[in-house]
Amino acid sequence: MRWEGDRESDNVEDRRGGGGFGGFGGFGGRSIGIGTLVLALIGGAIFGVDPGTILSLLSGGAPVAVQQQPPARSAPADDRETRFVRTTLAYTEDAWATIFQEQGAQYTPARLVLFEGRTPTACGTGQSATGPFYCLADGKVYIDLSFFRLMQQRFNVSGEFAQAYVIAHEVGHHVQNLLGLSEKVHAAQQRVSEVEGNALSVRLELQADCFAGVWAKRTNQREQIIERGDVEAALAAATAIGDDALQKQARGVVVPDSFTHGSSEQRVRWFQRGLESGEVAACNTFEARRL
Repeated sequence: MRWEGDRESDNVEDRRGGGGFGGFGGFGGRSIGIGTLVLALIGGAIFGVDPGTILSLLSGGAPVAVQQQPPARSAPADDRETRFVRTTLAYTEDAWATIFQEQGAQYTPARLVLFEGRTPTACGTGQSATGPFYCLADGKVYIDLSFFRLMQQRFNVSGEFAQAYVIAHEVGHHVQNLLGLSEKVHAAQQRVSEVEGNALSVRLELQADCFAGVWAKRTNQREQIIERGDVEAALAAATAIGDDALQKQARGVVVPDSFTHGSSEQRVRWFQRGLESGEVAACNTFEARRL
């Protein structure tokens, strides 16, 4: 991915190096994370705990205690990884500002928080165990960059464009928040069964994948960031974190009714749809007959 030398966003808050923070609390303000299911299933495989129980705790149930080692030292504020995150966030700001402007609206950028271990959020105490997530209550994306290393170690997924896909997915949830889609889905989930609620969550997550594809298309048209192998790396990331792939890896059994993010095939399909079209209208997962 070609990004060095491009504009860096000022909307990055670096909380790394501040030591541990309190205990883990429920996410009452609702947070949406691409890595929540990843960590829940891995935790289930390693510790023998039902991943469904872990997911319940992470999404707002009773508090769960997770031991974290304090960081040995904070990462330099101007290291390559930090500059990459700032630049990627700037790309999302430019792309979505243009898209909103085309519709006669103004885009309000998300703030991105870099943290290590755990950090306070308007959705409760966030920690690295949830993976990257978006908090509806404060409009911020939270990322512990160790997740990117986990992607490489656990799923053999590497490359900066794959990491940018993760950031763009979370910013996609911010766009859904601005459009009022997230609250509508969450309100609807309160009126339906768990299985039906999971199905709504899948549609929300797949739309965020599609929005990530829209971002990639628009940004590449503007900045020519995509290099050979980048798209394949992003598709590999989408494949690795599909619900079916994660469940099969963790338990050897796939339970479609419990999907909350979509299958590998679905995640790839919707990212590609956004990437090919570059249009938000192509991302209407809620009216799609085939996900």
